Amino acid sequence: MNRLNLNLLRALVVILEERNVTRASVRLHLTQSAMSRQLSQLREHFNDPLLIREGNDYLLSAKAKTLLPRIQTILSDVQSLTDDELFNPAECRRCFSFACTDHVAQFIFPDILARLQKEAPGIDIRFEMWRPEWLLRLGDLPLDLASTTTSSLPDNVHSIHIGHDSPVCLMAKNHPLAGIELTLEQMLEYSFVRLNSGGDKDSFFDRTLEEKGLNRRVLFEVPFFSAAFQVLASNQSLLVLPLHIARNAQKHFPLTYASLPLDQVPENQYHLCWHAIHHQDPAHRWLRHAITDLLKSQMHLAN
Repeated sequence: MNRLNLNLLRALVVILEERNVTRASVRLHLTQSAMSRQLSQLREHFNDPLLIREGNDYLLSAKAKTLLPRIQTILSDVQSLTDDELFNPAECRRCFSFACTDHVAQFIFPDILARLQKEAPGIDIRFEMWRPEWLLRLGDLPLDLASTTTSSLPDNVHSIHIGHDSPVCLMAKNHPLAGIELTLEQMLEYSFVRLNSGGDKDSFFDRTLEEKGLNRRVLFEVPFFSAAFQVLASNQSLLVLPLHIARNAQKHFPLTYASLPLDQVPENQYHLCWHAIHHQDPAHRWLRHAITDLLKSQMHLAN
């Protein structure tokens, strides 16, 4: 026999610990004959008797005494490869990359970092501005996690569903349309601010207008939510964006929102995504669940 498999190594440890084939067979839920065959294989492999009968007892050979602690260590190391209980976030020293919109980075991620500083102070986060085309390339990119809106996932991409919501119209608190039930005609009397990063937020609105032979004026196009909010607060423009972002914006700026006057409004599905290459990583698993807990609590999404 040229090779040992893990089952034979486990059998060897139990035999040497018990010093008795019968007791070893009971412990491993094997018949005594099967246990004896395994002992014969082990003796042949190591060219050593391993157990030496003396009266009614067995003694370990000199080689067996040397093998036992070494194989116990090997089996312990193998077990640690799949034992998530061994992961301690307080002892983790790693840098993870996270891609999301600047809205998540500015308004939600401070709470995530506060939890990490408390529970896993050795974990560092590197932020990347999310690009929707990256979803198809997660395995090739130096990205650990991405928060995004998607209705379907590519092969080898896993996710946790955070929740869902729908778009609304955001405006200044003192806007002439604030507090009333909107119509498309009223909305189109005003210019719009448009976000051009972090995923498609409002193309459905332009398609609806086009179907009706209408169009809108985009006064300001910007990749950053905070810049868009400041513009809205200082003039009479409008912004179409997801409900949870609108709710968060009105906590920090003098803004309000209203339902869109459309028969059909799309539903945004939010996911925390990662590639299969990270799926079994205990540290990654702990981090993604920690982030998901806080995203769900901060975004206040429907499940």
